[in-house]
Amino acid sequence: MFTNKRNKILYWIGVTLFIIGTFDPMEGSVVIALGSLLISTSCFFEKIKYWKLFFASFISIFIGVFFLFFLSSLGGFGGTSKLSWWWGLTIVPYPVGWLLMIVLLILKKRKK
Repeated sequence: MFTNKRNKILYWIGVTLFIIGTFDPMEGSVVIALGSLLISTSCFFEKIKYWKLFFASFISIFIGVFFLFFLSSLGGFGGTSKLSWWWGLTIVPYPVGWLLMIVLLILKKRKK
């Protein structure tokens, strides 16, 4: 199990990765997903009462990033692609999870 110091380091590495990935949300999507994983893991080990929301945010980001890469491997959607614009809805969990993570990080900072 993590010690308190290791947990803090894990959390701040996750926040740093999350912020770095935010500068370019498309290219940095994997960095954002990794950062959100580290943040949610540290919140679980820290026993924060709303760690499940952090984890749900990570899952949402992961699903959105997965479909982002999957649709990209198929040539994208809309325009001249064979996939309709409706396939773009599979990417929606990514920004929703990102926004939820931002709100949760602000709430966590306020409670201190």
